[in-house]
Amino acid sequence: MSEPTPRRWLMLALGVNAHAGVTLGLSGLPLVIPDIQRHFGVSLPVAGIIGNAPGIGVLFALVAWGWLADRHGERLVLGVGVGLAGLLFAAVSLAERTWAVVVLLALAGAAGCAALVGGGRIVLGWFEPPERGVAMGVRQVSYTLGMAVAAFLLPPVARAHGISGVLMVCAGVCLLAAVLAALFLAEPPHARTRVVAAPPGSPYSRPALWRVHATSALHAVPQVIVGTYGVACLVNLYGWGGVDAGWLFGFAAIGGAITRVAVGRWSDVSGLRMAPLRLLTYATVAVLALLVPATLTGSWLGSAALAAGAVITVAGNGLAYLKAGELAGPAAAGRVLGLHNTVQNVVLLAVAPLAGLLITSSGYWAAFAAGLACALLSIPVIPVRDEKRETS
Repeated sequence: MSEPTPRRWLMLALGVNAHAGVTLGLSGLPLVIPDIQRHFGVSLPVAGIIGNAPGIGVLFALVAWGWLADRHGERLVLGVGVGLAGLLFAAVSLAERTWAVVVLLALAGAAGCAALVGGGRIVLGWFEPPERGVAMGVRQVSYTLGMAVAAFLLPPVARAHGISGVLMVCAGVCLLAAVLAALFLAEPPHARTRVVAAPPGSPYSRPALWRVHATSALHAVPQVIVGTYGVACLVNLYGWGGVDAGWLFGFAAIGGAITRVAVGRWSDVSGLRMAPLRLLTYATVAVLALLVPATLTGSWLGSAALAAGAVITVAGNGLAYLKAGELAGPAAAGRVLGLHNTVQNVVLLAVAPLAGLLITSSGYWAAFAAGLACALLSIPVIPVRDEKRETS
């Protein structure tokens, strides 16, 4: 017997709120990279490292949080992890030395990434397969919602109160989300986990799961480049103000949220996850193919292409994430989703400084060209054919 619909969506809303809240600190700092440069007096590559420092902690903690979620549930994981992240962001606001800021941000990332794993398990535990595409699309909106709030909120806060003010805002939002999750989040009915049986053996005996991970890794490259350096590109190449550039990415994040839900519905109707993802990859290639020459020549089309890139490069994340969880089965979903996000964060940590160096030496167009190359490479990796055989 299925759970009443309002309760399922309430559980999902709590997961979305926790993930969106922690996203401000985990992923929103690149939106104030120009302010980070001025505050610490560092180069663009170093500012990129500071802005993405939470990813260092995420890299080492995701699988552990997934293991804890598989055994103790989302309520404990979200309440403790997101709450601890809030306290660490508050501590970062008091730090002065660059190395201390990086270390504390990494610890905040290690704590806050609990929301990345817990939210995905809510979808797999509370929703049936024909509903999961939309539910995961809504869950993935948490990232774009958090980024939209960050884009509209953090640049004005940085201008008025500096980087310390930005970090205190991140801390307060995290603490509120953690309290709500700890008070109201419930575990899915045990009957549901019995109905959805886990596949026999290790989920990694399926080559398709490795290919899903690889696809996400390649897709993360253009997403990281556009998300990390898009605002800086508008400011430094096109002469935009920092607040206006942040707002453009805020509206793009709203567009990305709508796109993710629509893509999830598309996958539910078709019964497929990877075929829609491949079509989205073609669209990503088309946008980046416009962005590269536009930024090389300084054409005004670059601003529009950046906005479109901010939408399209994140549109397929939910499909790959959902497919990884479905291939894993409920017994191993937390660990597999943790590893899936770990792979993406390895890419983030490697790409952010390398792209900064590439931009410094050759220009923004070169970094966007690298993202285009990875999107092209991902097309034959997407396990579309295997999925057709499984769903036929």
